[in-house]
Amino acid sequence: MTTTSSCCSPSGPLGPGEPDPAGARGPDSGGVPWPGDAVPGAGAGRPRRQKMIPAGVFRMGDHHDEGYAADGEVPVHEVRLRSFRMDEATVTNAQFATFCKDTGYVTESEQIGVSAVFHQVVEAARADVLHELAATPWWVAVRGANWRHPGGPRSSITDLQNHPVVHVSWNDAQAYCAWAGTRLPTEAEWEYAARGGLDAARFPWGDELTPKGRWNLNVWQGRFPTHNTGDDGHITTAPVRSYRPNAYGLHQMVGNVWEWCSDRFDPGWYAVSGVDDPQGPGPEEHSALAPGRSPGGEDWRVMRGGSYLCHDSYCYRYRVAARSSNTADSATGNLGFRCVRDL
Repeated sequence: MTTTSSCCSPSGPLGPGEPDPAGARGPDSGGVPWPGDAVPGAGAGRPRRQKMIPAGVFRMGDHHDEGYAADGEVPVHEVRLRSFRMDEATVTNAQFATFCKDTGYVTESEQIGVSAVFHQVVEAARADVLHELAATPWWVAVRGANWRHPGGPRSSITDLQNHPVVHVSWNDAQAYCAWAGTRLPTEAEWEYAARGGLDAARFPWGDELTPKGRWNLNVWQGRFPTHNTGDDGHITTAPVRSYRPNAYGLHQMVGNVWEWCSDRFDPGWYAVSGVDDPQGPGPEEHSALAPGRSPGGEDWRVMRGGSYLCHDSYCYRYRVAARSSNTADSATGNLGFRCVRDL
């Protein structure tokens, strides 16, 4: 299990002290469902709060030359999309709990037994804090951290029911979608919806970060990674409807938690992407720059939106054009998802 190329989520294996994934379904596992075992469509009849996103054409990419070269936010290119429905907000702990109760699903973090937690929010015995992650020392590998215990074994989601579920991998999100009768958005759908009809804007509401001094998103304020002033009202995750929605009625498309998209990640994809409903590169279409072509051959997937840990001093990825990636089996304390449905 690896955890992201982005500086605000860890990259690479968790390292020494990580339980052996090969033994995660050993004789004591009780036959618990592994990622991908969820029953397709089992939750399809459950009501969802989704908004209609109208069909249209938009210019996708970084219009302000503010992105990171390795992320591949250019060239700006025209995309045409059909209409679809999108969740008003990211999937919450309460919603994910219903899925797990109905299916018996066990996430990859639970099966492996360890996940990445931001150093200031760890709630665990010293013995369960395995080590810092070398490239991103503000992240630590914590035994027993998972979606039910986001800070470690001594934490819980009892008072976080309306917060976004975190510590979910791309594979976990796919399993949830199969149960709910939905799917993950494509990267193009995500950016189009996040823009809310605003052409070339930095954020879902315009170009200014805090219009009239008002915070519209949950990101880091202060000096990262030691002091967060919490000027936006939150230190870690915020309830999923804490800020005003964009013009399409979607809450917190930037900030709070990263959101999985369906696409494979390739920093060179925008130069060759098609115009009509692009789905991202296929398994054999990656450019030489794509991490999926590394010797490890991992399945890298797109993440969008940034998180509560983003700060413009080191990770200006809470713009609607910003993109990052992680491997499909990775999970961290600032990574969630929302769903879409075809009409």
